[in-house]
Amino acid sequence: MVKSMTGFGHAEIVNDARKLTVEIKSVNNRYLDMSIRMPKKYGAFESRIREVLKEYAGRGKVDVFITEEVFGSGNGEPVVNTELAKKYMAACESLASQTGAIQDINVSDLVKFPEVLTLRDAAVDEEELWNQLEDAVRAAAEKFDESRKAEGIKLRTDLEEKLTGMRAHVAEIEAHEPEIMTSYRQKLEDKLTEILGDRTMDESQLATALVIYSDKLSTDEETVRLGSHIDQMLGELGKSESVGRKLDFLAQEMNRESNTILSKAGDLATSNIGIEIKTVVEKIREQIQNIE
Repeated sequence: MVKSMTGFGHAEIVNDARKLTVEIKSVNNRYLDMSIRMPKKYGAFESRIREVLKEYAGRGKVDVFITEEVFGSGNGEPVVNTELAKKYMAACESLASQTGAIQDINVSDLVKFPEVLTLRDAAVDEEELWNQLEDAVRAAAEKFDESRKAEGIKLRTDLEEKLTGMRAHVAEIEAHEPEIMTSYRQKLEDKLTEILGDRTMDESQLATALVIYSDKLSTDEETVRLGSHIDQMLGELGKSESVGRKLDFLAQEMNRESNTILSKAGDLATSNIGIEIKTVVEKIREQIQNIE
């Protein structure tokens, strides 16, 4: 199933001790790039969190935010960093002395300075903590995955419509090519008649000239390859695994063929159709950048 690289998921898991909130969001990226922000106490679980998320995302820049709200009074112990408090106090006194300001720092102000008053976590069962965290991460990841699948359905529908339109343009060029070659033969005969005058036209020379220049005008190879790329891309869109990289490669090949068709266009009609194909290819390439 086609998945978008853009998604969002949110989940909360609550028990008697705490509430864990997990938010996951992602944007386009060539590779899988995960960033996890969480309380320090959960740092030991980072590798486990990454392994869980790899089950849901193969590409994209994925940002994960984990917050904790602790309940009750038995889950921690306040700790005062006395030495750090003394240093803050000394710094304030020095500042007051140098500036002539009044030093009016009291205890209630002092404990607000960073790391002066902290809460030491009470002993917890790591596996119990991980089980709750994993439940929260998976719940958010499921919603995250659902949002990417929903967006992926829209992307697939849009790409299929564009590919169908491109196939129609390719068919126009194929149908128009015999007319182009007939017209070119007539122009060549007229030119040779003008040059040769009453002299007899050598059919073998005419045939040779047609062979030489028909290769420069013919787009048979390009339209066949373009049709093949369209079939391949439609096939990839129906697969269940990550297909973004393969689609990107096929889009590059489509772009190459469309450029060649434009360079060979020998009349205005073919040139206009070639421009239409080129425009569609560019739109497809842009959409593919959103696909995992």
